[in-house]
Amino acid sequence: MQYPKAPRYRVQPGKFAQLLYYAAIFSFPLAILFLKLPGLSQFANQFNALSFMASALGLAFAIPQKKFVNIAVCAMFYALNFYAAMTSGFKEPIILSVMVLGVFLYPIYKKMVLIIFVPTLLLLFLVLPTYVNVIRQTSWAGDTNADVATSEALDAAINQGATADEGTWTFLVGRLSEIGMFTTFVESTPENVGYYHFELVKQSLIVLVPRILWPSKPVTEQLVMQRVYDAGVINPYSRVSAKPPFIVDAYLSWGGWGIFIFLFIYGAAAQRICQQAESLFGGYILGAALVFSGLFQIFWRGQSFEFLLNNVVWSYISMLIIAAILRRARILEPA
Repeated sequence: MQYPKAPRYRVQPGKFAQLLYYAAIFSFPLAILFLKLPGLSQFANQFNALSFMASALGLAFAIPQKKFVNIAVCAMFYALNFYAAMTSGFKEPIILSVMVLGVFLYPIYKKMVLIIFVPTLLLLFLVLPTYVNVIRQTSWAGDTNADVATSEALDAAINQGATADEGTWTFLVGRLSEIGMFTTFVESTPENVGYYHFELVKQSLIVLVPRILWPSKPVTEQLVMQRVYDAGVINPYSRVSAKPPFIVDAYLSWGGWGIFIFLFIYGAAAQRICQQAESLFGGYILGAALVFSGLFQIFWRGQSFEFLLNNVVWSYISMLIIAAILRRARILEPA
């Protein structure tokens, strides 16, 4: 880990709250801008996550300092991101929205976090499977708008019946580990489908080319889902997306040795990038808590090779550009 590692740049301690305040303000419209530009939507995801981390971290800094303008602005952007998570149809962003704010507030308000945030997280694990299922059945189908779907989903989650309890149990014992999907891949590879070796790595390198430069580039979702169909995990005519996690792709490449090698690379890459972020941005708060946790949230998920490498490479480039801008603006000073 090479700690302690001296930062190359620093930010004056008194400027942290204000810097997080401006990070929350500018990253959110940038995310919307990238969403509108053809072929650059992946940068929208980066800055959307950065906006969320900046608003949560900004709240944690502004509340004890009683900077009411900062609190109001950061709370507004946090609420916008939380609303987007609530209407997304996914469990993970909702859980992360609550968990991250609790983590940032914990050093200052330990008892409050333990009393409020821990029970809230446990409650979310119980009600979210039902809530998300209703969102997907209504909003995703295009029958109702997001606000109506959210209201119906909340009502269903609060008034859970036997069906909801069954869905929650299935989520807790199945989806949290996804071991069922893994065993299906193990049963089919290499008996029915041979190891891919470097094929998945080659596909990951193809995906790195921005679509704005290569409009006819293969669709990443289709590349990933093809091996799911070949292994018989789901039917090709099904509308379900079942992208394999990182550990599955590691196994499909070289079996047990693939898991050992690729997970080692995974951990080393995450640690090295986090160290560089801390060095570039003056320490843990901006480097790890804001930039690394914002731009590299893909490391928390362990996506398939193609999605992971594409996200990490372009997030790394974004990190270097942001650092260069902050140095030019003299916000980051030589240590």
